[in-house]
Amino acid sequence: MTEDFNFLIRIAQLAGVFVGFGALISVMDSRNANATQLTQIRAVVSIGLIVIVASLLPVGLGRYGVTGQGLWRVCSLVFLGLVWAVTILSLRMAEGRQLAIARMRSNPIGTAFFWIVLEFPLQIPLVLTVLDLYPQFHPAFYITALIVNIFEAAFIFAQFVYLQQSRAVS
Repeated sequence: MTEDFNFLIRIAQLAGVFVGFGALISVMDSRNANATQLTQIRAVVSIGLIVIVASLLPVGLGRYGVTGQGLWRVCSLVFLGLVWAVTILSLRMAEGRQLAIARMRSNPIGTAFFWIVLEFPLQIPLVLTVLDLYPQFHPAFYITALIVNIFEAAFIFAQFVYLQQSRAVS
């Protein structure tokens, strides 16, 4: 279990890098950024924060003696709830909704990639853990979801960077 906790702390540190870069970019470029750019940076920061919380939650609960399947089920439920809460809150904001619609129209392959290759593989392991299916894999499922969530942040961050580069060239 200590090995899992150490790994989770390392994931939280990695996610902190995304949060830091995203926050730095948003502060430095907020005067020149458009709504799409700010929404993308908010997404990277939000995902990074979710990963930090989800990484540290098992470590914190483990210190209170919560262990085994109960630990992974509670943490998976919280993680899944955070993912859904951020998604819903993002889509409730006009900028988030407009960006989602624009992305579906302008880049349906990228949108499908995000939802099929990243979001479903993030949520399915968490749902399997919450439902207590395949209990021997609960820690692996949880760590898989964290890693895929970091890949989501990297994917969105890469889109932001390449969009910036294409605008600079035009």
